[in-house]
Amino acid sequence: MASDAAMGKRFDAAMFDIYRRAKSEAKYNAAVFLKMLNDRGGLETAKFLINADKQSDGFTALHLAGRLDLTVEAMVIEDARWHSLFSPDEIAKAKRRLQLNGYTPR
Repeated sequence: MASDAAMGKRFDAAMFDIYRRAKSEAKYNAAVFLKMLNDRGGLETAKFLINADKQSDGFTALHLAGRLDLTVEAMVIEDARWHSLFSPDEIAKAKRRLQLNGYTPR
């Protein structure tokens, strides 16, 4: 199994990847998300967004673009590699937010 540091680096890379994909595929420039990634790192950003009482503006923008697959919530739920980085409650929150917006995680 990968070390915690290696897993954290991979998660950070995956978070930057969804930023780039949202910009190129959904034409959504998530400037606030990018700033959060640079300031906090990927894991802290993901936990902040998942644990927020309401969905982020970025989540809403991606929903309107029909690209909930590019949200942090979908990335965390749909890739089992990341599950160990999150509590069962955080995984449930991410899944619930996606389902409330009509998205069925893979």
